[in-house]
Amino acid sequence: MNITQAKKILGEHFGFMAEDANKAVQYLKLPSDAKILDVGTGLGYFAIVLALNGYSVLTGEPESDNSIYAKRDWSGNFQKAGVDNLIKFQTFDSRGFPFDDNSFDAIFFFSVLHHIDEDYRTKVLQESARISGPGAVVCFFEPNENGIKIIMEHDPSHPEPADPAKYTQGTDLSLEKTKGVFFDCFIFRINDSVAR
Repeated sequence: MNITQAKKILGEHFGFMAEDANKAVQYLKLPSDAKILDVGTGLGYFAIVLALNGYSVLTGEPESDNSIYAKRDWSGNFQKAGVDNLIKFQTFDSRGFPFDDNSFDAIFFFSVLHHIDEDYRTKVLQESARISGPGAVVCFFEPNENGIKIIMEHDPSHPEPADPAKYTQGTDLSLEKTKGVFFDCFIFRINDSVAR
């Protein structure tokens, strides 16, 4: 199955994010055996985009998250897209990941950072750098002006987008930003000199 076929099966909500997500994943050209973490499962859409690109993915969210965005039918969506064999779910909290240093080659936060309390965002970036190996990427997708306009039409109480670059204290990360139609991608690359 490809992204176009998945959009037909999973519908408009998946289609809203899929093109920007897929474009960024293909731009990164991660190795086929990359160890990938998707933070904030939600409906599982970003994990599906990764799996449709051939990647095995670990995805998860906090057990304590009772927001309307958590504990959704990600498993059913994985099955509909035919990628449930490539995705594993685990509960975890990004403020203190239960993973060893240098565990991942890529970590993705798709439309997640603005849902994390601002007091914890720096810690989340520090933890992401800790569990990423040298040369790894940590990517944050945040809605841009086009995206937030559409989101606010459906959810007027939705938080404003966050700028991940504001929360990099205590890390040695280089930033590249790519523009999308609805979501911009902030790509942080882990430098070899990251202090652990």
